[in-house]
Amino acid sequence: MQRRTKRGADRTLLHGDYDVLICGASFAGLAVARELGGSGARVLMIDRYEVGERQTSACAIPTEWLESLDLMASHRQTFPELVVHTPHGTTRLDLPFTFSTFDYPTLCRELFEQSDCEFETAKVDGRSGDTIHTDRGDLTAPLIVDALGWRRMLGSTYQPPEAPLSRGLEVHPDGGGRDLEIWVDRRYVPAGYGWAFPAGDEMRIGVGSFDPRFHVKDNTVKLATDLEADVVRYQGNWIPHRIRPATEDGVFFAGDSAGHCLPLTAEGIRTALYFGLVCGRELREVVEGRRTHAEALQRYGAFSDSHEWKFRWLLRMQDLVPKVPPRLLRQAIGGLGARRFTHWSFGHYLEIAHHRLVAEGTPPRARRTGPQRAAA
Repeated sequence: MQRRTKRGADRTLLHGDYDVLICGASFAGLAVARELGGSGARVLMIDRYEVGERQTSACAIPTEWLESLDLMASHRQTFPELVVHTPHGTTRLDLPFTFSTFDYPTLCRELFEQSDCEFETAKVDGRSGDTIHTDRGDLTAPLIVDALGWRRMLGSTYQPPEAPLSRGLEVHPDGGGRDLEIWVDRRYVPAGYGWAFPAGDEMRIGVGSFDPRFHVKDNTVKLATDLEADVVRYQGNWIPHRIRPATEDGVFFAGDSAGHCLPLTAEGIRTALYFGLVCGRELREVVEGRRTHAEALQRYGAFSDSHEWKFRWLLRMQDLVPKVPPRLLRQAIGGLGARRFTHWSFGHYLEIAHHRLVAEGTPPRARRTGPQRAAA
């Protein structure tokens, strides 16, 4: 992919004072910005890359999230079933809701257009109080959001392989398919799973390991080769599998920087949007004078903490699955095939971060006509 971010002489000095600084322009940061639209606050979003430039996931989400956020322009394909392969058989799970794959650049641009924030490309190097240090200069704001991902750049960092992180890698060959498929098969990964997600005229085939010490490239190649797919267009990332404090030293954290990624399934898009929306609403209360900074920190932190037990139970399941003998695991997954149980279990799974939250907020402002850059 050709990089579109500013380089060389075009990378001019960047400075200024803002009401809100959002560091990170993927799902969580964009959701925060959406909720601040029309508030009158001067909001700047910064990211190392342009909005939508660098995909970091297989990009699948419950369809109703796309519909609720008016993001169906990014939609590529919908699936009413989940197909689970094990060494001893295949199970088709009839889901109580559909999943859809989507186009990452389109979704990011569509969500960005629902905000009225300014945007600039800049690499965040650190923070001193209300000042964010970047490779283009210092920026200041009383309200700061870290939506930069698992590194948690503006708080207490942690590094692999000691950190509670999974690792994933996928390839994006041309092609298509009808099914949303996963492989729970130790030929591909001892602790984790493989996947094949069709997205219109593209396949997304990958392997994720719950053990960050396990290298997944060879196994991703093996799965793609077994599926007779070309091994092209790699993308991968570290994936947090433990929730972390959503506030620290006056900063708000959303998405992967707060560990808002569900263990066992490694689903992080829906949760990034979910917690990002709540974070943005708390910030809006502050900039509109209805709440103090301290009150917003307390409320948002408590909201995130209230979900900790759900993440903890999924993490226990993540730790358990690799220990189950393959034949017994096949029987357990087969039991999930009972329609009543599938709908009950996946219904509870959806409730962890339900799309009804979207309707509880202020509708987004009118769509902008183009990108808005900060004054250099």
